[in-house]
Amino acid sequence: MKRFIQGENRSQSTLFPEALDDYISEENQIRVIDAYVDSIDLLSLGFKGVEPKDTGRPSYHPSVMLKLYIYGYLNRLQSSRRLENETHRNVELMWLLSRLTPDFKTIADFRKENGRGIKNVCRQFIDLCRQLNLFSETVIAVDGSRFKAVNRKNRNFTQAKIKSRIERAEASISAYMSALDKADRDAPKDTTTQEKLKDRIQSLKAKIVELNEIDKRRKKSPDGQLSLTDPDSRAMSTKANISGLVGYNVQSAVESKHYLIVAHETTNSGSDRNQLANMAKQARSAMGKESLTVLADKGYYSSLDILAVKELGMKPLVPKIFTSGKRKQGMFTRDEFKYQPKRNEYRCPAGERLPYRHSSFERGMNIHTYYSSNCRTCKLKEKCTTGKERRVRRWEHEEVLEKMDDALKKFPDPMLVRKSTVEHPFGIIKSWMGATHFQMRTLKHVSTEMSLHVLAYNLKRVMKIMGSKTLIEAIKA
Repeated sequence: MKRFIQGENRSQSTLFPEALDDYISEENQIRVIDAYVDSIDLLSLGFKGVEPKDTGRPSYHPSVMLKLYIYGYLNRLQSSRRLENETHRNVELMWLLSRLTPDFKTIADFRKENGRGIKNVCRQFIDLCRQLNLFSETVIAVDGSRFKAVNRKNRNFTQAKIKSRIERAEASISAYMSALDKADRDAPKDTTTQEKLKDRIQSLKAKIVELNEIDKRRKKSPDGQLSLTDPDSRAMSTKANISGLVGYNVQSAVESKHYLIVAHETTNSGSDRNQLANMAKQARSAMGKESLTVLADKGYYSSLDILAVKELGMKPLVPKIFTSGKRKQGMFTRDEFKYQPKRNEYRCPAGERLPYRHSSFERGMNIHTYYSSNCRTCKLKEKCTTGKERRVRRWEHEEVLEKMDDALKKFPDPMLVRKSTVEHPFGIIKSWMGATHFQMRTLKHVSTEMSLHVLAYNLKRVMKIMGSKTLIEAIKA
């Protein structure tokens, strides 16, 4: 052992104990956590227990619990029991909490009861980033990602799932009944086999009764889904998993320079449609900028939402969805019909005029219809339509979508910028979460937990950008 570095003798006493502060370097992240939490007004942010009661047992100050949670989510410790264990053995937490060791129930209750305050702290940190001039760019990317809930797939029920399980159970009952008849004929004295088959049949019948009861509860749900463990979680399909997962759809808006999450919202809707305007509005408010360029993928293509973003003074860039199969069939697509704004008509590939005919109100939009009376005699009709005439439909605000398409072509690699911006934070946060994404149940509490993840991510990004000492100085200024 002479050639190796030797540690101290465990039984050796020291005359002057080392100060706990000596173990914590000047650049340690817990000094940032300590400075930031001490700088904010927890009472105004909505935290409970900031002002202690005159009677009863003293409680832990909310700042202590908040520091513990921020540290935990920065270091992949989301469980209240694991956090309790760390307070007894982790030197950093001993320093941060001044050697306080709350039990897991107290830790869990704080997160459960202070959702509003935690969300406000997350927003306040974005305000700090704005004050530090970290939002110099005016480009944001919006996207949604599915996160797993505390609810297994077989504890989530839809009409199709229940129908399929009942059919499988009925098929199994028929098979067992046939096996029971055969056992009666071949070996009438073999009562053991017969009893086993009867037990299985009874078990399957009980399962069918249970599924029918679950179906009654499912029908009361507005969207026709029922989750037994986490009632707010929903089955959602993902690109990586066609069969989907049971969880939540987290929307986020990320600025393109430092990849900070400027706005987020947890939903249980499986679709990203109709989320663009909401997230763009939140991002504009958080960044304090009136004009933003908003990048999103095809899943956000909604005419009304794009118009709403445009009316807010921002510039949406969302690629168009092509749902028509005419191109594959060798037929003319809608893009080959050119609109003539002065005459309010379309010009078809054959050179014919398609004048305005009538309007209709559909899904909240005023739609104009154009078609020609000469389609039946046209030589190109077979490449154009299988009906009497080719009808072209135009939304009254179609020029907004046309201008967006032109701007999208001029923007350098818009979808590459979107992908590299907004998918970066999602990948990091899911890596921190591990296989089990959320610890809590119901949309209200899951939203709180997501806010802690976003706060931890943003805090870590800003420490990387500015350095811990510089950030502490900025917080105290």
